[in-house]
Amino acid sequence: MFFEREEGGNAAVLVHLDFPEESKREDSDELLELVKSAGAEPLTLIRGSRNSPSPRFFVGEGKLEEIRLAIDEHQADLVLFNHSLKPSQERNLEKELNCRVLDRTGLILDIFAQRARTYEGKLQVELAQLEFLTTRLVRGRTYLQSQKGGIGLRGPGETQLETDRRLIRARINAIQKRLKKVRVQRETSRRARVQAEIPAVSLVGYTNAGKSTLFNRITHAEVYTADQLFATLDPTLRRIELEDVGKLILADTVGFIRHLPHKLVEAFQATLQEAVESTLLLHLVDAASEERDDNIAQVEEVLEEIGAASVPSLMVFNKIDLLEQKPRIDRNADGIAERVWLSAATGEGCELLLQAMSERLATKIVKGTLAVEPEQARLRAGLFNLDAVVNERYNDEGQCQLQLRLSQKDFRQLLSQLNIQEESLVWMTKP
Repeated sequence: MFFEREEGGNAAVLVHLDFPEESKREDSDELLELVKSAGAEPLTLIRGSRNSPSPRFFVGEGKLEEIRLAIDEHQADLVLFNHSLKPSQERNLEKELNCRVLDRTGLILDIFAQRARTYEGKLQVELAQLEFLTTRLVRGRTYLQSQKGGIGLRGPGETQLETDRRLIRARINAIQKRLKKVRVQRETSRRARVQAEIPAVSLVGYTNAGKSTLFNRITHAEVYTADQLFATLDPTLRRIELEDVGKLILADTVGFIRHLPHKLVEAFQATLQEAVESTLLLHLVDAASEERDDNIAQVEEVLEEIGAASVPSLMVFNKIDLLEQKPRIDRNADGIAERVWLSAATGEGCELLLQAMSERLATKIVKGTLAVEPEQARLRAGLFNLDAVVNERYNDEGQCQLQLRLSQKDFRQLLSQLNIQEESLVWMTKP
C-alpha cells in the first residue's frame, strides 16, 4: 500500500450537521458504524443544523468553539466529519483546531485500505487514495511551497509541492496501467462465460445487508463476514448448480453506501463491472433496518451510475429472523417472482431464493420419455453423465426407455457431439 496508516491517533470527536436539502443529508447512526468499522474510538458526537455549510469552516463560529472545547475535554487527536469537506475547509479547520480533520470520504477510504486483500483490491484503493490526496497536498505543509536550495538540495527549479504532485501523477499512471491488465483478464473471463452460455448472478446491496453471509450459505464458501460496514471489499466468484438452469456464476460484490465517493466508484469500476455484466442481480436488503427504503434508493442510485440499472433484479429481504416473519416469495400479477423474504443467518427461506432464481433464469427444459436402441449406447451414457435421467426402464422387447429432464441447450449440445439428428429420435411421451 502506498500509504501506511498512522499508529494511534484514533480517539475521535464526531461532527454531524442536519441540512434541509435531501442531497446533503447524512445518517448520524451510520457515521458511528463507519467509525467503529475503521477501528477508531468515538468520544462524543457533536450535532447541529444549518441551512447551508459555512464556506470557510463548514460549521459556524459557535459550533467551531464547541468542537475545540470537546477536543480539549476528551484529549482527542482526530475530528471526523460526517460530510464531504473541501480541501480549503479541512486546512482551515486543522489550523483552528490544531488537530487532524478527516471527512466522510477520507474515512471510507481508510476502511477500504484496511479491507483490501487481493492485488486488484489494493491497487483500486491506492488509486482512489492518490486521487483524493492530489487535492489536499498543501494541507499543513506550507513549507513545501518553497523551492529547494542549499547544499545537496538544489533541484530542477520546481517546488517540493510540484515534485510531490509529479510523483503522485506518475504513480497514478502506473496503477492505471496495472488495473488495465486486470480488467483485460476479467473481460476475457466474462467473454468465456458468455460463449459457454453460463449465467452470471451478482449480489448487490447496501453495506452490511448480509451479502457475504448469504453467499456463504448458498455456495458453502468461507468468505469473511462481520457485523461491520464494508466487511467484504474484494469480489468473490463461485460456480454453483441450479435446478433447470445448470451451472451459473455467483459473485459477491462490495457493499454500497449513501453518497459513495465518486472516486471510489471510478476506482472499483472493474469490480462493479461484474454487476453490469450479470444476467440477474440479487438486490439484498436488510429488512430489519429502519432506513430500509432509503438504502434501497441509494443502491439503485449507484446501479444507475455504473450502468447496471437495466439488468433484471430480484429483491431479497434478509434478516427476517429479527422481524419474526415467515419466509415467502412475493409475485407480480404475471406470477413472476419479484421479492424473496429469508434469513441468511439461519438459512430459513434460502431454498425459496434458489427456487425464485431458477424460475427467473430457467431456459427451455426438455422433459419426456425417450426410446434408446442398443446401438445408441453412447447417447444413453451421455444422458447419464449430464444427470438428465429421472428414471430408466425396459419394455418386454428389451428396449431401453429413459425418462429425461435437462436443459434444451445441454440436450442439443450432446446430440451435436454425437452427430445425432434430433428428428431421428423416438419419443414415447413428447417433451
